[in-house]
Amino acid sequence: MLDFHTLAEFSRANCVGICAFLVPANLIATLLTIIMTALRRPIHQVQPIVGIAIIFALVMTLHVYSWFVIGIVMAPTYILLSLAITCLLTNIAAMIFHRRFVNQPTLSKTV
Repeated sequence: MLDFHTLAEFSRANCVGICAFLVPANLIATLLTIIMTALRRPIHQVQPIVGIAIIFALVMTLHVYSWFVIGIVMAPTYILLSLAITCLLTNIAAMIFHRRFVNQPTLSKTV
């Protein structure tokens, strides 16, 4: 059975390693989502990247909340939480944008 206390302790004990992986992973995955959406790639190519980016953002959010649970409220926790939320919202917005506007004809073409 999954023990959240042990998982939170692991998260806090290995904070530097977790953050050293998650911060660049969030940024790179979100950047890939934006690039793929801007290049109007097919939805089956964008969805896996968005899924991975959302997982990274949710893991970072849970990691920060493990610090909030024990009462650590400092600037780095808010910065990491802001990064995670920004990446999460950017990926969701890119997915919505892709579904609504990529298959639409461009407005710059004149008849």
